[in-house]
Order: sequence, then C-alpha cells, then structure tokens
Amino acid sequence: MHRFANPARFLKIARPLTGWLFWPGLLLLTAGALCGLFVTPPDYLQGETVRILYIHVPAAWLGMGGWSGIAIAAVMQLVWRHPLAAVAGRAIAAPGALFTAICLITGSIWGRPTWGTWWEWDGRMTSMLVLLFLYLGYMALANASARQAQGGVSPVTAIFGLVGAVNIPIINRSVVWWNSLHQGPSITMRGSSIDMTLLWPLGFTLAGFTLLFAAIVLMRMRTILAQAKVEARMQRMARG
Repeated sequence: MHRFANPARFLKIARPLTGWLFWPGLLLLTAGALCGLFVTPPDYLQGETVRILYIHVPAAWLGMGGWSGIAIAAVMQLVWRHPLAAVAGRAIAAPGALFTAICLITGSIWGRPTWGTWWEWDGRMTSMLVLLFLYLGYMALANASARQAQGGVSPVTAIFGLVGAVNIPIINRSVVWWNSLHQGPSITMRGSSIDMTLLWPLGFTLAGFTLLFAAIVLMRMRTILAQAKVEARMQRMARG
C-alpha cells in the first residue's frame, strides 16, 4: 500500500479509475432500478412498496461500509502513518453520511404503509440514526483539523472514527438482539428469505451504488489533494 503513498502516483491511477468505476456503476444502477420498477412483480404482502428495497438496502450497506472504510483508514493513519489514509477517511465521510440519510429516509417511507408509522425507536433504526450523527461529528472534526492535517484528518479525528466503528456490529445484529418491528436478516450466508423474482435486481443496484460510491470517494480524494496543494502554494507565496 505504501507504494501509493506518493500523491502524484496515486493521482495517476485515480484519474482513469474514477471513470472506470463511475460509468459501469451508473449503468448497473440504471438497469437494476428499471428492472426493479417495471419488471419484478409486486410483493404479495407489501405490494408496490417493496420496490424501495432496491434503494434502501444498498444505502444501508454503504452507510455501514463507509464507516468501516473510515475505521480502516484510521488504523492505517495511526499505526502505519500512511499519508493518504487521512485523506481517504475525510473523503469517505460525506458520501457515507449521504447514504446513511437515504437509508433512514427510505426506511421511514417504507415503514409508513408497512408498519403504520414513520418512525419507531427500535434497535435497527436508532443505531442507524446514531451512525448518521457519528458521520456529522466526524465531518465537523475533520473540517476543523483539515488545515493542520494538510487536507486529511487529525489523529483525534481518526481515533473518533475508530471508536465509532463499535456501532457497526450493533447495527448488524440489532434485529437479532432486540425485539423489533424491523424484519430480521433477509440475506445471510445460508441464503435469502426474499423470493428470487424480487431479489435479482438488487444485485445490480447494490453493485451500481458501490461502484458509484467508490468513484465519489476517489473524486473527493483528488479534490482534497488539489486543495491542499493550492493552500501550500499560497502559504509559500505569503511567506515570500
């Protein structure tokens, strides 16, 4: 990994890789969304509302996956002092928060006709809301420390990202540990409780959103590095 520590070497790879991730991701997302809307049948219990599945599940996956990425970046920053790890953590935070918010919004929209309520303080929904607040706190700390960390995040922010990862297994196991309105795990290593006639477009939207997420992170990393370069140049000019 340290051979990518040089920003110039990283940018040389990141520029073409961004497009290679973005356009296939957009294509997969579009195909999955169209199939989910117009090809799959309504659910025999939930009717047309089940189609929220194709947005809600990828959003939940990326909300949790984003924070897992922040935690990995924090370990690389604190233990191995990887110079781009702090930049990666900061770049992940905003799209991670966005997908967490999408998960909460689509979950509420789905819950209204299914459960009869927009919100319930059960384990899954509450822990996802906590994750959104963690993202907002991380972004506030990252923005406050960005100048001192040369575009990345401070060690204190990295520690916050690492500690916040405790919430990820809580989200994952919340429907098992506590009695909840939210349904239990639908897709596990042993199979899926979702009928295949409804399930197959989810693979397209899940892959599409994941590729788009990666492309957004690369674009943000490139932007952060460019901003840091401009700020460093301005500081040198100011010193004469």
